[in-house]
Amino acid sequence: MTAPLHEKSAGEATATVDGAPDAPGTPGGTPAKAIEGRSPWQIAWTRLKRDKLALAGAFIVVFLVLVAIFAPVIVGLLGHPPDEFHEDQIDPLFGTPIGSWGGVSSDFLFGVEPVNGRDVFSRIVYGARISLLVAFLAAVFAVVLGTILGIIAGYFGGWIDAALSRVMDVMLAFPQLLFTSALVSVLPNQLLGLDGSGVRIAALVLVIGFFGWPYVGRIVRGQTLSLRNREYVEAAQSLGAGRLYILRRELLPNLIAPITVYATLMIPTNILTEAALSFLGAGVKPPTASWGQMLSTAITTYESDPLFMVIPGFAIFITVLAFNLFGDGVRDALDPKGSR
Repeated sequence: MTAPLHEKSAGEATATVDGAPDAPGTPGGTPAKAIEGRSPWQIAWTRLKRDKLALAGAFIVVFLVLVAIFAPVIVGLLGHPPDEFHEDQIDPLFGTPIGSWGGVSSDFLFGVEPVNGRDVFSRIVYGARISLLVAFLAAVFAVVLGTILGIIAGYFGGWIDAALSRVMDVMLAFPQLLFTSALVSVLPNQLLGLDGSGVRIAALVLVIGFFGWPYVGRIVRGQTLSLRNREYVEAAQSLGAGRLYILRRELLPNLIAPITVYATLMIPTNILTEAALSFLGAGVKPPTASWGQMLSTAITTYESDPLFMVIPGFAIFITVLAFNLFGDGVRDALDPKGSR
């Protein structure tokens, strides 16, 4: 008997979609594309690419990092040495820049500082180095310390968790800005082979990072508490894996996403903290350029030269905004459910 029309043998063509064969071996057809799995990081990157604001923030962040790295080259091409005085650009009677808009010209792209005539453009470019260096290093210090102590507290529990949790509570209640300002102000000019602004930068990194680790520690502790009873952790324990192996190979890889998210959101906070300390006089010492220090200097001259206050303020604003946009995009990409 003849087989029914809807039945096909194993070697013949299978069903089609939109009129085209979808399986290999079909006469005249094309092989179907194999389905490929994607890692969580590939999925996150796909989500991040769809976020235009996050990509714009990332572009600005990369641009600022390149400006900070190549500051000497940029200043050599477009500006003047940041510590060079230009008294000929200052009105000797009023101490204000000659010309409109704070002395803006082809030689001085952002004008000059009142009284001394230093190039504002050069000092903005070099100030990016201080802000980004302190913010990045302080964030790294806080993330490393917070991750270590947070994962220990969450995994071991008991009195270790209780003790570290109370330390975190005390650190979070401490007046960070006042303590940092007082500590940095009394530092000697030379310490551990560093001198001048090097001492201030090292102190800012250590103090800002030290007061920032409890925020990371609490997040890592909470995530570790939810992960330590998972099946793969219990399986590793049943196979005789040591605690260090479990912490390093089983728990830590699953904590990278929340740690990355918080690190990107911590950097703009550190930038604002450094600017605030420099504004209060507890940051780097003159003549080293700093955006917060420039704002502090502009207080006495903003009525006669408002642009001198606007430029460093805008630099801080755009930098913090870019990092926040990028950080929000990373958070949404790595944890889309948590952002809703």
